[in-house]
Amino acid sequence: MSAAPRIQTRAAGQPERLPSELHPVLRRVYAARGVTPAELALELKNLLPPEGLLGLGRAAALLADAIAGQQQIVIAGDYDADGATGTALAVLGLRALGASRVDYVVPDRFRMGYGLSPALVDLAIARGAQLLVTVDNGIASLAGVAHARARGVPVLITDHHLPGSELPAAEAIVNPNQPGCGFASKALAGVGVMFYLLMALRAELRRRGALTSEPNLAQWLDLVALGTVADVARLDANNRVLVEQGLRRLRSGRGRPGLLALLEASGRPLAALSTTDLGFVLGPRLNAAGRLDDMRAGIECLLADSLEAARPLAVELDRLNRERRALTTQMSEEAQLLVDEDDAIVGLCAFDESWHEGVVGLVAARLKESRHRPAIAFARAQEPGLLKGSARSIAGLHIRDVLAAVDAAHPGLIERFGGHAMAAGLSLAEARYAEFAAAFDRACRERLSPAELERVIETDGALSSQELSLGTAQLLEQAGPWGAGFPEPQFVGEFRVAALRLMGSEQQHVRYRLETGALQLEAVDFGGAERALPAGGRLRAVYQLSVNRWNGSESLQLRLVHLEPA
Repeated sequence: MSAAPRIQTRAAGQPERLPSELHPVLRRVYAARGVTPAELALELKNLLPPEGLLGLGRAAALLADAIAGQQQIVIAGDYDADGATGTALAVLGLRALGASRVDYVVPDRFRMGYGLSPALVDLAIARGAQLLVTVDNGIASLAGVAHARARGVPVLITDHHLPGSELPAAEAIVNPNQPGCGFASKALAGVGVMFYLLMALRAELRRRGALTSEPNLAQWLDLVALGTVADVARLDANNRVLVEQGLRRLRSGRGRPGLLALLEASGRPLAALSTTDLGFVLGPRLNAAGRLDDMRAGIECLLADSLEAARPLAVELDRLNRERRALTTQMSEEAQLLVDEDDAIVGLCAFDESWHEGVVGLVAARLKESRHRPAIAFARAQEPGLLKGSARSIAGLHIRDVLAAVDAAHPGLIERFGGHAMAAGLSLAEARYAEFAAAFDRACRERLSPAELERVIETDGALSSQELSLGTAQLLEQAGPWGAGFPEPQFVGEFRVAALRLMGSEQQHVRYRLETGALQLEAVDFGGAERALPAGGRLRAVYQLSVNRWNGSESLQLRLVHLEPA
């Protein structure tokens, strides 16, 4: 079994560089994340200019020509939340910018797989495509782009994934991670790349005098925020601007009707919406369509132009998400039993012939979290004899590079693969599963040091009794957005357990009353029933400050991340 995690305080940074009027806790938190004074104002004027993206001018001209020629533009999307939001953004934005003929296609996860395959090209051509525009895919679609060219259809690729050794022969490629692109933010999600393309297209149409009206692209920043957070894109300064602006739209009730309907179906109030709601409420409901059914249901929900039209779709997505959640729990429990408990195994692989291929990514993520090891979960593909796997990694290991290394060392072992640093997908012959599992473990062991395999929980240090307040919690809630690469603040402290009680439908959560000096605090440990510590004892906890809202009132609540006997 994995050893207990080591708790350490983040490096202090340089708080003296930040304005002295900032709250001391916030100065400390921002400094530890390397925030500069220029990055404090998350306004749209602080976005990086579009001109830095390689290929953007060519791509905007292609689209402007297609609009002028009234060509049929078909968006080739993807079946995850980033692809769905990017596809919806492309359709809405192009229509608003004068494109009279816009449609979209999304691959069937189970029959076509990821990306612009020849089969997806044929589907787009059947819909009349005269220009194909990819969203959140295409950088590795050599065969698909070649097939489109052979059929006489030009392809414009917008993507953010890492390219392979060869680029597809597309008419234009916009991807901050392609060779030669000097764009300062490599962390744009697919939907973020599409947002930048729409900005460039608007400027190109303005230059040509072809704009009959000029749409405000900021109206779709809620889609950009959702896709960015749901894809776990790193929240660098540029992405924080995009996400914060999108959250502001949602909080004010000006979001897309489909997103408002999804929040309504989940019972989430708008006023205090955060990245947590994007990542764990909206994202999973949207993703559920692509995992279990057809992502078109999710995209149609995003495209709905009224709450009345969106609500039935949101209810169906909510139902699919409940089904997905139950399936994920069952498969994750099975995976834990399948994986060898020997910590000498570094690269974890798990497969069961009954597993649903749409959920294996979530199973891999849970394995990775519970064991702090890179993990791949596999399911049988629709194609006989093939397995599809979804990989998740830990800090210090670039998972796509590992798959590339295995592929180079064992030619032909992997049928297809792609992805980025923390997540990837692959397919291989079922008969070669054991061979791959051994090769993957060996490649991981070669690349990960003992220190990287130790689970570490980073904190922002301890808080004084004065800082343990509702005001501090409210301040930190407003100081985000928090997320990947810009983690939500968490603190460490010792407390006496004054009382506790189990809660939840299955008594799986614990509510504590904790004491430190004369101060009494409410705390909650979600899913913590098995590790509950008794009243009267002392515990050491890593916690986040949260605002508990109930019946119109607000109170301080500690959200426990980790606890152990003091």
